[in-house]
Amino acid sequence: MIKENLKIGVLGAGGWGTSLALVLLNNGCDVILWSHDRQTADIINETGTNPDYLPGIKISGLKVSSSAEDLKDVDWIVNAIPTQYIKDTVIKHQIPLKDKYIINGSKGIEISTLCRISEIFNSVGGVSYDNYAVLSGPSHAEEVSRKMPTTIVSASENIVFAHDVQQMFSNEYFRVYASDDVIGCELGGSLKNVIALAAGIIDGLGLGDNTKAALITRGLAEMSRLGVSMGAKALTFSGLSGLGDLFVTCNSQHSRNRKVGELIGKGQSLSEIITHMKMVAEGVHTTKAALELGNKHSVEIPITEQVYRILFDGIKPIDAIKDLMTRQSKKEWWW
Repeated sequence: MIKENLKIGVLGAGGWGTSLALVLLNNGCDVILWSHDRQTADIINETGTNPDYLPGIKISGLKVSSSAEDLKDVDWIVNAIPTQYIKDTVIKHQIPLKDKYIINGSKGIEISTLCRISEIFNSVGGVSYDNYAVLSGPSHAEEVSRKMPTTIVSASENIVFAHDVQQMFSNEYFRVYASDDVIGCELGGSLKNVIALAAGIIDGLGLGDNTKAALITRGLAEMSRLGVSMGAKALTFSGLSGLGDLFVTCNSQHSRNRKVGELIGKGQSLSEIITHMKMVAEGVHTTKAALELGNKHSVEIPITEQVYRILFDGIKPIDAIKDLMTRQSKKEWWW
């Protein structure tokens, strides 16, 4: 599937899109980074920096464009557009998707449809599931752009394509494993953001290691339970796109979702926090979608339910924690 002189377009010039473009550039690929914002494209081209999203990172030799016309001849498209904006961006800018292979780097669930990102690209661009792969795992853009060792997973229903993506992205600082569990990898990368909000709330309240460990462990059980009900493999949630991504997002200072939770734990309102945030905390959207999916599939997801109550119903975090701690006793693992 990998042909000579393969051309790759990366959608979204935020931190993650820029970092993925730099990985491909480092690997000798012919890559163009696309931004919906002409000013962002001009700044990167003229200064060799992306100050709003990757401050301090020197960008050399990367072509950046705000014209979708420049994507017409690419063979692969790497998506880094935030989930809730994918459909509108593709339609508004007439992003050419026909006959192209899509590698998705974003995480989330579309609120209006409860679609995973593979389903969004299938519906908006007719992208075949055999022509789609997802990249997921513990991978902060700030660290990838600095070439810190990072390991993720490439998942596709077409395992040959998953291996091709693995080969194209892998290098001495960016290691990629392959999987055929698209559902598990997409859900792992999405649902962990809800648990990360809860982790931030714990940090904001000043609670201890016991509390954080309990949250991560029970959060993983909750993610797995919902994922399995939707067709994912349970084992996937013990891997990079599940436990790996959950751990890093719940603990890292780079995590926007953990930071939002921390500010809530310290007493700020969600609307107040969002007003001052430039980048998207996808977990806020995913909390709504995950709760609906839990109801739809009759799956018990108590942590997600309490995060929703804190975000949107004004429940005090300490009261939500009390409700979780005093629930009816359960077996540790149940599906």
